Parts: sequence; structure tokens; C-alpha cells
Amino acid sequence: MSKKKKILLNCTDANHTCNKSQYNDASFWEKMKLSLHLLYCRACRKYSSNNAKLTKVMTESNLEFLKTSEKENLKKNFNDELARRN
Repeated sequence: MSKKKKILLNCTDANHTCNKSQYNDASFWEKMKLSLHLLYCRACRKYSSNNAKLTKVMTESNLEFLKTSEKENLKKNFNDELARRN
């Protein structure tokens, strides 16, 4: 494998590395290759920026989710109502 292939990422790999980096799963070398790629690829810079914004919004939001029992109860009520109308 040539040295160029070892250093340069294609956009698909850069996006994958960007995702890994957001969750601290990327190695130092992967982060370095991503940084190099972001220097010359405007589309991946935008992807990385949007990905960071999304992660920030999700971590700062106070989302509440239904418990499994609540989901099952909602599903049962929906199916009962659907059966009643048919």
C-alpha cells in the first residue's frame, strides 16, 4: 500500500471517522488523518460541523422517554381502539 493511501481518507471513511471521533472511539492516528482530510474537503467540514451541532443539541436537551411498560400499554390501547373501529 502506498504512503499516500495510508494517509489520505476518502469522504466515506472521513465521515465514519468523524462519527467515531464524536464518541471518543477514534484513535489518535484516525483523528490526524481526519484533520488532514478536513483541510481540503469542504463537504466533510460541513458534515463534521453539523454532526458536532447535533451532538451538542442532543446532549444538552432534557429528553424524556417512555418506559417499556408505558410503550406496551400505549401499543395495546392503540390496537384495541383500532380493532374496535373495524
